[in-house]
Amino acid sequence: MFRGFFFGASRAIPKQVHQSGTATMHVSEAVEKRMSVRAFTGQPVSTETIVGALEKAARAPSGGNLQPWNIAVLNGSRMDEFRAIMERRIAGDAMPGGESAEYAVYPPNLKEPYRTRRFENGEEMYALLGIAREDRPARLKRFADNFRFFGAPAAIFCFVDRVMGAPQWSDLGMFLQTFMLLLAEEGLDSCAQECWAAYPRTVSEFCDTGDELMLFCGMAIGYRDTNASVNRLVTSRAPAKEWLKVL
Repeated sequence: MFRGFFFGASRAIPKQVHQSGTATMHVSEAVEKRMSVRAFTGQPVSTETIVGALEKAARAPSGGNLQPWNIAVLNGSRMDEFRAIMERRIAGDAMPGGESAEYAVYPPNLKEPYRTRRFENGEEMYALLGIAREDRPARLKRFADNFRFFGAPAAIFCFVDRVMGAPQWSDLGMFLQTFMLLLAEEGLDSCAQECWAAYPRTVSEFCDTGDELMLFCGMAIGYRDTNASVNRLVTSRAPAKEWLKVL
């Protein structure tokens, strides 16, 4: 098992200033600011900033204090190397022996209201991109940008030991959300990407994780391109009355 393999100027954000002179961001502000950014600028990101946020995120809740997250950071030249590999994969150069997803990102035969929520999210995104529903080639071409991290200069991959179960996967979610909020505090943007489940062998081999660790997801990290139409997507949330019961 590995922990923390490291491969490889903030924007202005509203912050509160304490009497000590230290600028801080309220948690509610970070929650509001965080979004899935799908177009990044090429502005470099400091590896030290990413590592610092990861170390803070390790205070996230973890049942039994198992801390099941295992993280690889890609930045700089190592990111360039990985991008080159993925361009070959996108072009059809499959890994010898092939590879397939180790888990289903969405349940089969998704029922309501979840099916409609997912459908509407996709339709809103492609509408912003000007891609018609029936234009499948354009949609597939756009989807391939997932595997370019949407142009982000840095990324992480999150792995979990294969002995872990569903409760520990929930720990991963809490860790990753904490990390994304800390990135927002630093003026950085992100996009969590379960799509990487489609390339588990490619990612694991590059990160040299061994067989005991399973790839859970990736995450693009950088600065959002404010001119990109796709970044105007603001996903809706169901009203509390649909999912909340106060006893």
